[in-house]
Amino acid sequence: MARYLDIHPDDPQPRLIDQAVKILRDGGIVAYPTDSGYALGWTLGNAEAIKRIKDLRGLDDKHHFTLMCHDMAQLGQFVELSTPVFRAVKAATPGPYTFILPATKEVPKRLLSPKTRTVGARIPDHRVAQALVSELGEPLMSSTLLLPGEDEPMSQGWLVKDRLDALIDAVIDSGDCLPSPTTVVDLSAGTAEILREGAGDTRLFVE
Repeated sequence: MARYLDIHPDDPQPRLIDQAVKILRDGGIVAYPTDSGYALGWTLGNAEAIKRIKDLRGLDDKHHFTLMCHDMAQLGQFVELSTPVFRAVKAATPGPYTFILPATKEVPKRLLSPKTRTVGARIPDHRVAQALVSELGEPLMSSTLLLPGEDEPMSQGWLVKDRLDALIDAVIDSGDCLPSPTTVVDLSAGTAEILREGAGDTRLFVE
């Protein structure tokens, strides 16, 4: 049965954020709100969580998982950023974008796309997500909470708890969030390729 944490959207309670981080560090999976629907989060070192996420979402080995980062400094430790790519990412963050980028050696191989050695990365514009990543002290591995056969990510904490109670370890509820996935931008080759149009404005990447 998943823990239910009711956290204020604008002023997250440190005590409850600490509880969520403890669950993550103990090997748990936490559903948490972002600026583009709910996401499932787990720690970088949690290999068992990947199988659970793939089973829950019906994912194959080609799927990109996402490094949810606190800021550009943290993101730069885990992905390679040329000067033009750095400027493009910085101009769009924080916001509802996932960027596909070459990973550094800090990222475990099991989290990478096997052919391209790339990983998804983003900096969310959501205070609770930011507080969670900040307290964790490292990027939070994440996957959009988009269930098989559905077109939009889940956006209501109470519904996440109701449907996934036995499958995850905690749900953070901070009120409803936007039921739209991120815009996915592949910058791994140095130029922008839009892989999925979502909540983010794609005009930022049109030359």
